[in-house]
Order: sequence, then structure tokens, then C-alpha cells
Amino acid sequence: MVWPRAVPVIGDRSSAAERASRPDGWAFPVAEREALYRIIGARRDVRRFRPDPVPEDVLDRVLGAGHAAPSVGHSQPWRFLVVTEPGTRERASVLADRARLAQAARLDPESARKLLDLQLEGLREAPVGVVVCCDRRTPAEGVLGRATFPDADVWSCACAIENLWLAARAEGLGLGWVTLFEPADLAALLGVPDGVVTLGWLCLGWPDERPPDPGLERAGWSRRLPVSAVVHRERWPVTGEPAAPPSHLRAPDQRAVVGVRDQADRLLAPPGSLGVLDRAADRVLALPAGDRDGGTLLLVGADHPVCRHGVSAYEGGVTGEVMAAAVAGQAQGVVAARTAGLQTLVVDAGVGATPVAGAIGARPRDARGDLVEADALSEADTGLLLRWGRDLGRRAARRGVVALGEVGVGNTTVAAALAAGLLGVGAGAVVGLGSGADSAMLARKTAVVEAALARVGSGDPVVLLRVLGGPEFAVLAGAVLGAAAAGVAVVMDGLATSVAAALAVAMEPAVAAHLVAGQRSRETAHAAVLGHLGLEPLLDLRMRAGEGVGACFATRLLRDTIHIRRDTAKTGEP
Repeated sequence: MVWPRAVPVIGDRSSAAERASRPDGWAFPVAEREALYRIIGARRDVRRFRPDPVPEDVLDRVLGAGHAAPSVGHSQPWRFLVVTEPGTRERASVLADRARLAQAARLDPESARKLLDLQLEGLREAPVGVVVCCDRRTPAEGVLGRATFPDADVWSCACAIENLWLAARAEGLGLGWVTLFEPADLAALLGVPDGVVTLGWLCLGWPDERPPDPGLERAGWSRRLPVSAVVHRERWPVTGEPAAPPSHLRAPDQRAVVGVRDQADRLLAPPGSLGVLDRAADRVLALPAGDRDGGTLLLVGADHPVCRHGVSAYEGGVTGEVMAAAVAGQAQGVVAARTAGLQTLVVDAGVGATPVAGAIGARPRDARGDLVEADALSEADTGLLLRWGRDLGRRAARRGVVALGEVGVGNTTVAAALAAGLLGVGAGAVVGLGSGADSAMLARKTAVVEAALARVGSGDPVVLLRVLGGPEFAVLAGAVLGAAAAGVAVVMDGLATSVAAALAVAMEPAVAAHLVAGQRSRETAHAAVLGHLGLEPLLDLRMRAGEGVGACFATRLLRDTIHIRRDTAKTGEP
């Protein structure tokens, strides 16, 4: 006898037999599927809007679609701030206009013109603004799925935005996503508390345009790639790698460079009277944010597995001690920064087994290699640390010039290996004694670098970072890219920071115009790296202090030079 199946009154009513007989039985009818794909294909970033109000029931449906998005651990971290007050919209528009002009100043000329041509009037025209916020105040470890991917809450909010966008398109509404804001400014405008971040401003209303194609594609900013270019099977391809997304970062234009020199020629002093300092000041003042008086020392520390090969005269625990002193404001680099009028950001990029209390965390997540037998970093960590570095560089740049410093027992060996890989030279050309080393240790370091170089199969800077580098080098290289994108000067310290900067230049050549060589240290490879960058150091004091001490000295000297030029008497026009 066959007994009838008990069907639950709640939950999943399907049976295993049903699911086995019709694996596609959960699909919607063809017409509904086709409608969904049409909506996805017709979604557009709308810039122009009609003034007609959005009915409350329509707005509720769109917001409900956003709230139906998937979220990691069902955390629902999104919060939707609906803004209709004209004064708030106008203040937001001013913030976006400022950010647009600032970004345009950092792009190549053609990209800058295209950016300035883009319509951002939706902030003023659209009857509704929706600011999607991500409430990150719950510790990542307390949310299922975030302990391993801490940013998954932000990704969840991005899913909510996509749901909002598609629902708006289905309703016939236009939506434009504006991210041309300084996040802190937008948060302050809306009273967003600490621990809650904004994902930009969504302009929502009835569209006053019906674009058949994506706006940026029509404006010639970029073209949509074919699906085949963005889909890989099983693993990232070893050969024929897809090109990285394009960058439009640019160096200062000729008008800015020549204009600074013209101003210097009006000083009541012989041209170039301050020598190398004048040339460095010219470089800094040609940058979009070159005349700011503030500055930040970005001090990044990490330990290195390569130390197990006996390449350092110091125990690894010294790194942690120096970093703890830095957090306490007593390390030499932090004291030097304070003397130079700089604030300090102390970053733990992988010091010891546990995070440094009070430091900003930017620690790798995967196992790290010793260069000789295994890669220094995983591919995932390399990309992650570069991204964190960019964010830190932009953060440090808010006050002006960014001075770089590092702490890490054994990192001169890492720096030598990276320098050799970058310059295409052998170990003997880059390996030096280092602090407290002797000839036997020099031989061990040379052997380690030779073995590491034998494992490198590419001169790509990201590959070099992964195979030969260390976490602080990746963070510092990213910080250089972030600070340059913010339009400020970056003052390097010793070999390690200079190698990181050289790697950043290899990724983005326009970064070179933002670099100032603070000093030349005693490390063998440092002069070669500075020569590779085409830079003459401001100081040559045979220092081995590390921690950004030389960069702080040089930053103070550079700032004094700019003040002298600013206050020196000017001659009349010829």
C-alpha cells in the first residue's frame, strides 16, 4: 500500500520526487522571465528628472524591493535615508559639485572634460533622494559570514541598491547613483553616526530622459565588455589575463608646473637659490592640494617569515615593541612627526600573532611565505592590502602631504628582493648589511635574495609584491596610489618606503610626479631605487632610523621652504 505524503502547511511544500522529476520546476513562466531580463537590460543611470512627485505607494514598493535584498547572515545592515527637503538637497549638490571639480583636477585632460560634462543636476531636480547607509556597528565576528569577509555587509547594501534600481525601472522611475561626495561630508550633512557609512546618494523621480544606452557609454567614457571577457572558468587564468580596469590618474599639467616656476622667478632671490629644496617645492606646489600646511606620517609595521633564515640582527619581537611605543606616542618616528607638526596614523599590517592594540588593523588573512620556499603573500591578500592602502592614503591626504614610515625586523631583505626584481639586477647589487649585521649575515641575505629572485617569473609590480614583498610594502604602495589620487605630495623615507613608491609608479606612472625623496639612507639599494625614480634626496645623513624619521625631517624642511617662498618679497612685473 502506498501512503499519501504528509504535506506541511508552512515552509517548502515540494517533495524530493517532484524536484527530481522537474529540476527546473521552480522557474517562473517564460513571459515573466523575459520581463525580468528586459528590466535588467533597460536599467539606466538617469541624470535628468521631472519635478512631479513620486506617489507614496510607489516609493514604498521601491523601498520594499530594496529591503528584500539578500544580506550576509540575514543581517539587513541597510538603512534608507529618504530626503525630500530642498535645502538638504541643495547642500548635497554643492558637496557633489566640489568633489566633481576636485576629481576632474586629478584626471587626464580628456577624462576630466568628460567628467565635467556629465549632468549631476539630478541632486537638485529629483523630488526624492535616497541615501543608502550601511550600519556597521555590529562587530563582524558577531554576524554569520562576516568574520571571514568583513565587508560583506557593504556588499549586502549594494545588493539592496540594485533591487531599488530594478524596481524603480519597472515602475517607470529613473534612478541615478551619485558617489561624488567626500563620505565624511555626506555623513555630517545627514547626521549619520560613527560606525554607519554611506554608499552615496540615489536620485529618484520620473525621468526627463529615456536613454537607450548607458550614459557613460554614450559619453565615450568606456564601453561595456563582452561577457566572455569577464567570465573565467575554475580559476583565474595564468596566461592571457584580462586587462585591469582603466585608470585616469594624471600628473600635474604643464600649465601648473610652469606656473609654479614663474611664481618662483618673481622672488627677490636668485632663481633656484634653495637648490634641491626649490625643485622639490616646485613639484609639491604644482599639485592640486600642494599648498596645504598640514600633513600626516603614515607608519606601517609588519613582521616577516624570512627572518627564520637569519637575515636580521634583531629578534622579531622588536617590531611589536616599536609599534606599541608608536601607539603610545613615544616611538622615534612618532616623536619626529609631532616635532614636524604632523599627525600620525599607526597601521598594523601583520605584527606578531595578535593585533597591536590601538593601531589601525590592515593585517593579511592568509598564511605568509618566507620568499625562499613560498610566496610572501597570497593573491587575495595582495589585492586586499593594496585596497586598504589606497583608503589609508586618501585618509592621510586629507591634512596635506603624506610622509611614509615603516617598522619591520627583516624588511631590508624584503626591500632588497623587491628592488632587484623591479630594477632587473642581481642580489649583489642590492643587498647591504642592514642594522647591526655582519659579513656572515650579509652572505645569508644575499643567498635568500638570490633564491627569492629565482622564483619570480614576472616583472609585474603586483606579482612582485605577492612573491617577494610583505604586507607593509603592499599597504604602503596602495597608500602612495591613494595619496596621489587625492592630489598631495608623498615624502618617502628609506629604502622600504622608496621601493613601495617605485612599485606604485610601476602600476600608475603618473604617481611619479607626486613623490619627494626625503632622504638617502645607508642601504645599498636605496640610491639605485631613487635613481630609478629620477629623484634627488633632500637629506643625506646616513640615517638608519626607519619609522619615517627622515621623511618627517624632510617634510618639515619642505614646508619651511614653501613658507619662505610664500613670504619672500616679490619683484614687479617686467
